[in-house]
Amino acid sequence: MEAKEALIALNMIEHVGPVRVRHLLDHFGTAPAILVATREQLGRVQGIGDETANAIAGWETDVDLTAELRRIREFGCHVLTQEDNAYPSSLREIYDPPTVLYVRGEIQSVDHRGVAIVGSRLTTPYGMDCGRKFAMQLAFAGVTVVSGGARGIDTAAHQGALKAGGRTIAVLGTGINIVFPHENAALFEQIAACGAVVTQFPFNRPPDKQSFPIRNRIVAGMTLGTLVVEANLTSGALITANMAVDCGRQVFAVPGRVDSPRSKGCHELIKKGAKLCETVEDILSEFEYLFPPRNARQIQNEGAFVTPLLNELEQKIFDELGQEEMGMEEIILKTGLTTGTVASTLLNLEIKRLIRQVPGKRFLRLR
Repeated sequence: MEAKEALIALNMIEHVGPVRVRHLLDHFGTAPAILVATREQLGRVQGIGDETANAIAGWETDVDLTAELRRIREFGCHVLTQEDNAYPSSLREIYDPPTVLYVRGEIQSVDHRGVAIVGSRLTTPYGMDCGRKFAMQLAFAGVTVVSGGARGIDTAAHQGALKAGGRTIAVLGTGINIVFPHENAALFEQIAACGAVVTQFPFNRPPDKQSFPIRNRIVAGMTLGTLVVEANLTSGALITANMAVDCGRQVFAVPGRVDSPRSKGCHELIKKGAKLCETVEDILSEFEYLFPPRNARQIQNEGAFVTPLLNELEQKIFDELGQEEMGMEEIILKTGLTTGTVASTLLNLEIKRLIRQVPGKRFLRLR
């Protein structure tokens, strides 16, 4: 049996979590060696009591590994362990990184620059607008948006990232073959095509009260920081925020109406030290050293800068701007574009961190 197959089997055994797997690996050396150990040998390992030792020793009675491997192949997903390069590096740093990750889509090296966006399932139009806006702007800046695929703010976050043409990852609290909520089936397809849908749970695992906090720790653990957009005082988003703190990650919160119960959780986080977040720059400024402009590559070509990933309008305005400040009216005059087109394109260039607005609605290039 290969090591990955043994880890998949261990992940399917009741009472065996990531911390116990780590202790078992420290003791036996390899995952296959764990599965052939006797009850007595297993009982000598730290944290392994009689119940867990019996479950591991008799694993073939309760775990159909052959069927699980067949489901993985037929469903078109793959499994990552901590030995794989694609396993999120930041997730390895938490206390209990998942033994395995089922992945539909692809986790890329750029995803280590991820930010979580979470919030309430029962949300307001304000919360949904904020979730989409922040996700869109983060994605424009080259940040991978990570969320839990749930109703409400999670859905808005994934939608915003996709609309921006960026990467997004949905972490499920179920088996990877279960669509929950059911209305997000099409969304999960889009996410898998432009990022990844991931879970630590085996096939056919239904959602329950335990699975979502387990999911939340992955959302917090695989990202640089967590943005809470809208949440009441009992929202699971606050669990994610607390887990982010435990992982040593930054927490951000969007303020809302003082009389809205949906904002109470965010206000409580701000009181406790979360960074108040009004614009995407409040997030990017915390990680500026990690986010070189994705959409600009400085190439010397007869004294000109080339930005190959800008669209035609962005390139036209970017080329007109220099190191000296230029007002909007002057940009409109030089480019011949409408006021609305110039305003929206300048916003895109700001989000991509290629230009900066200075007082007086004037703009200058940063690259």
